Amino acid sequence: MIDVLDELHWRGLVAQSTDEAALREALSNGPIAYYCGFDPTAPSLHHGHLVQLIVLSHLQRAGHRAVALVGGATGMIGDPRQSGERVLNTKETVAEWTGRLQAQISRFLDFEGDNPAVMVNNLDWIQGMSAIDFLRDVGKHYRLGTMLAKDTVARRLRSDEGISFTEFSYQILQGIDFLELFRRHGVTLQTGGNDQWGNLLSGVELVRRTEGEVVHVLTTPLITKADGTKFGKTEGGAVWLAPDMMSPYAFYQYWLNAADADVVSWLKIFTFRSREEIEDLAVAVRERPGAREAQRTLAADVTTLVHGQEATDAVIAASQALFGRGELAGLDATTLDAATAELPRVDVTVGTPVLDALVDSGLVPSRAAGRRAMADGGAYVNNVKVEAEDAVLQAQDLLHGRFVLLRRGKKTLAVAVAQ
Repeated sequence: MIDVLDELHWRGLVAQSTDEAALREALSNGPIAYYCGFDPTAPSLHHGHLVQLIVLSHLQRAGHRAVALVGGATGMIGDPRQSGERVLNTKETVAEWTGRLQAQISRFLDFEGDNPAVMVNNLDWIQGMSAIDFLRDVGKHYRLGTMLAKDTVARRLRSDEGISFTEFSYQILQGIDFLELFRRHGVTLQTGGNDQWGNLLSGVELVRRTEGEVVHVLTTPLITKADGTKFGKTEGGAVWLAPDMMSPYAFYQYWLNAADADVVSWLKIFTFRSREEIEDLAVAVRERPGAREAQRTLAADVTTLVHGQEATDAVIAASQALFGRGELAGLDATTLDAATAELPRVDVTVGTPVLDALVDSGLVPSRAAGRRAMADGGAYVNNVKVEAEDAVLQAQDLLHGRFVLLRRGKKTLAVAVAQ
């Protein structure tokens, strides 16, 4: 067996464990069964979940048996937040989101072959539990003082809004999951984010009290940026894994824009590159920072992991084509729309003078400046140099019948959208 715990440490993926020496021995004597839970409280997983999915994959690649849990039951309750009660989603919404998350998770684990992963939904064992069963068989093993002492619960109790019994009970439901998976699949390890430490321990204690067995928890640290700003923060919120919530192009650009101070640690965390490859890329960052080899490797690897090779190829082709190093006409409409989404936009019609489009888009400050740009050979429509001052946009200029890429010089872009 690969010493996967040492590998996770090297990659910066270990924050705490219940008993690291015992866990290391169990992993060495394995294979063991392990799980991580994902609640459908949104229609997509995000960058924080990506860390957990990669940990699951590392463990499976090391020969251990993966169980991925999507919380169709716990998703109807919601993990208590630091402040404020969650809005409870309808059963239909949670069911829909459960399906979406299951499809996303399936990309990261091998569900076939000699060591197939297992996908489960905790609604299967929680929805049939009566209130009497819950109180007699589970509730009697929990001590109120311990539950009240959990960090999030204690903070909420000190706040003006307090905490409902619904959210207070979440930690018990998560404990039930560990116990049920221990009984059904022999699971002895749960992984999760370090902010979930208290909830994860709930299952450890419940298994100990009901089965008399020792099980383990392993948490990942909160991923931060070197400059202290929050990792995964974008103008649109989280770095979502679903392409309909964050386009593959925008997703790729997020990783491509990683700072030199962050990129090596992110390569360790978010890719499966070997130590030797990452060390070579670290040298490239130090010696050839302008080439951004590490950033391009990171962006390509993570985008391929999440969206697949075909989407990554389309994104890279779009990035090159925008600046004249590829064929714009070969880009599909969705990728082109995503690639130009952050550019200045101007509405046009067939027959609009190119000079007007340049001015109205803000690429040039005035008509005189636009004429100078044309005369100097620095004005482009769809990467084709504009030679005539009186040129107009024509029907054949419309990419997918809608878009026209405008460029001044080498790097200043805008998009004209036909109405």
